[in-house]
Amino acid sequence: MAPSPIKSVAVVGGGFMGAGIAESAAVSGLQVVVRDVDLAALDRARTRLDVSLARAVQRGKVAAEGAQEALARIKLTTELDDIAGADLVLEAVPEDHGLKLEVMGAINRVASDEAVVASNTSSIPIAELAHALRRPERVLGLHFFSPVPVMKLVEVVVALDTSSEVVGTARDFVERLGKRPIETKDRSGFIVNMLLVPYLMAAVRMYDEGFASREDIDAGMQLGAGHPMGPLALCDFIGLDVLYAVCDSLYEEFKRDEYAPPPLMKRMVASGRLGRKSGRGFYNY
Repeated sequence: MAPSPIKSVAVVGGGFMGAGIAESAAVSGLQVVVRDVDLAALDRARTRLDVSLARAVQRGKVAAEGAQEALARIKLTTELDDIAGADLVLEAVPEDHGLKLEVMGAINRVASDEAVVASNTSSIPIAELAHALRRPERVLGLHFFSPVPVMKLVEVVVALDTSSEVVGTARDFVERLGKRPIETKDRSGFIVNMLLVPYLMAAVRMYDEGFASREDIDAGMQLGAGHPMGPLALCDFIGLDVLYAVCDSLYEEFKRDEYAPPPLMKRMVASGRLGRKSGRGFYNY
């Protein structure tokens, strides 16, 4: 059976990732609903959309008229029932295990039985999230990368019960957004984080042990390995709280030391040094 095309998208969570997913879908011509908990959250989502699309126009990525048309295709709402008619419902709430399970349960109550349901989780097993829905064969992971409008990669995470038709639909959706889908089995960290996290944690340990300065660690990987950003700057960009949660999930699944977050990470998160978003991490912003 040929995959059914996605014509409308609902994004549950209008934060940095959710707003980016909504923008990408709307720019590609899809109707989008963004649902968040209150009007203040929706105001922040609208600001993110306005700023991001204005930047895209400035850089020549989107025409000014196209940006306005994309904004017109996005409906912001606090009502969960407004997601009921979407062909794809995608949760993009913070990387908190309990919260994501709660949101998936709420989606189960209102989404159509024919809708594809996806999670943007970066580390939580999709099979566990799918257990909250009555049709787990229609559930998979769509792990976007930050910032969503710029980054071209999406991990398509296939859980034990995910149907091949749903995988095909999801791949077509990702390609319509102008992005590259890569398919992965449902293991914590998927492809990218499973490879990336040990590298980042090795850099944090190197810095914590006083082996080299943060600047020299980052310059070594930029100039010696051709990376666009050094590992400690990348930690700050991702967000140390997000990275800590990913490390915990990976360590819980594999019990391997290279995935364990170093004590320095725990203390930085506890003190609010989360990276760029808080103004201070391994560097000051």
